[in-house]
Amino acid sequence: MTSARDIMHAGAECIGERQTLQHAARQMRDLNVGALPICGDDDRLLGIITDRDIVIKCVANGVDPDTVTAGQMAQGKPVTVNPAADVNEVLHMMGEHQIRRLPVIDNNRVVGMISEADLARHLPEQAVGQFVEAICAA
Repeated sequence: MTSARDIMHAGAECIGERQTLQHAARQMRDLNVGALPICGDDDRLLGIITDRDIVIKCVANGVDPDTVTAGQMAQGKPVTVNPAADVNEVLHMMGEHQIRRLPVIDNNRVVGMISEADLARHLPEQAVGQFVEAICAA
């Protein structure tokens, strides 16, 4: 059985809720990632911010990314998975919620992230194809 821990990118770095979107963009650039978990002062997950969020919700609206915090962008309750979850549960959750990145949480802390690229690297082509169809169906 393949688990979330087996396919996740371990050691996902959080952006603090009080840090600016400018800082988040630089961190994404430096880490070569397109999304960061947003964590509170207690290191608990508050949400996820993507490079697209920064562009669409901030820059395109003429807002200075140095004046908006990551915490202001955290909306709703993030969908997460336990490291022991079966890969079929991972695929189901990502497809059901139409998400391309899934934080892996252990003891209320982010221990990794699962992205489409992680799925492509670790799963059979057919499973990845079905996932992409489910995500693109919406």
